Amino acid sequence: MALLSVIRRWHFRDGMPIREIERRTGLSRNTIRKYLRSGTVEPRFKVPERPSKLDPFAEKLSSWLAAEARKSRKQRRNAKQLYEDLVVLGFDGSYARVAAFARRWKAEQQHKKQMSSRGTFVPLVFAPGEAFQFDWSEDYALIAGERTKLQVAHTKLSHSRAFIVRAYLLQTHEMLFDSLTQAFRVLGGVPRRGIFDNMKTAVDRIGVGKVRQVNARFAAMASHYLFEPEFCNPASGWEKGQVEKNVQDARRRLWQPLPNFPDIDDLNAWLEERCITQWSQIQHGVLPGTIAEAHAEEVRSLMPRGRPFDGFVEQTKRVSPTCLVQFERNRYSVPAAFANQPVSLRVYPKKIVIVAEGQVLCEHDRIITRSHRLPGRTIYDWRHYLAVI
Repeated sequence: MALLSVIRRWHFRDGMPIREIERRTGLSRNTIRKYLRSGTVEPRFKVPERPSKLDPFAEKLSSWLAAEARKSRKQRRNAKQLYEDLVVLGFDGSYARVAAFARRWKAEQQHKKQMSSRGTFVPLVFAPGEAFQFDWSEDYALIAGERTKLQVAHTKLSHSRAFIVRAYLLQTHEMLFDSLTQAFRVLGGVPRRGIFDNMKTAVDRIGVGKVRQVNARFAAMASHYLFEPEFCNPASGWEKGQVEKNVQDARRRLWQPLPNFPDIDDLNAWLEERCITQWSQIQHGVLPGTIAEAHAEEVRSLMPRGRPFDGFVEQTKRVSPTCLVQFERNRYSVPAAFANQPVSLRVYPKKIVIVAEGQVLCEHDRIITRSHRLPGRTIYDWRHYLAVI
């Protein structure tokens, strides 16, 4: 996934010729052309994790390596001695496996030490088009007369400090994809890097230092828009301090008093208009002039957004005998011909698309009900039952 994303950025953003990509990656030109022509942004197949004979002894070996690292060099056991001690415990794998584990462990410790060094800092000055920062917050508004808790997406350009705020009912993958798609539309393009915290909609697992196991759909979205995602160290919000401050400023500028709108679409239209208006009212603070003036200069360095990412999350469901599929306590009808069969449910922020056998069967407006005190709803389309009448 990482190599595929890098190849796309080199070619489409940096204009690197295929010959140079071949030299750097070792891939054949035909393979590179196939990736670029197909428009692939995520791999089709996932390589299964294969168990190792060393897995049952990994924790023990890690503790030994940590203990040896605290000893003087002359007193430490080398990899060969550690292997022999593991054999006594019942390990029947090869020495090469143990040596590779030790090298990887030492490299991770060195990387962790470098990342935590007092001499390592996040730069406070960003070039035009270099980066944007993203964060979520929780705020409230009156929607249809009811006080509603909202999940608010904040996106901010690091150079010009232009920002956009958008509200959702949930903080899920499809909402994240939509928020970034709308942000790139309003901001006028896509920077080279995106700076995020370790939110579950992007990171499946946090490794040592800056190592992250990135969610496959998030990685596909980043590859589509050709930006490089970066993630802060845990509990290090200052690494994206601009957008953290934007969260606090927005509460004063946008959410007090509570906005009052008939639905969330009207609220988001107002938020977009207010943000763009405030660009002209707020001084940049570092560059001369307002945020709007700095943004007008930075837009030239942004990459055009291009075709929007198809930001759905897919789930497999089985249609009930009554031609219904269930999602989030609500049920949606499906054509009767697919009763008792598996279908794919593509979840978007505002709609549910049901797919089977390579074709779209139907669409429904998505119902989002967060209260567990209310019963789920059933959404019917009478045309789905004509075949059984």
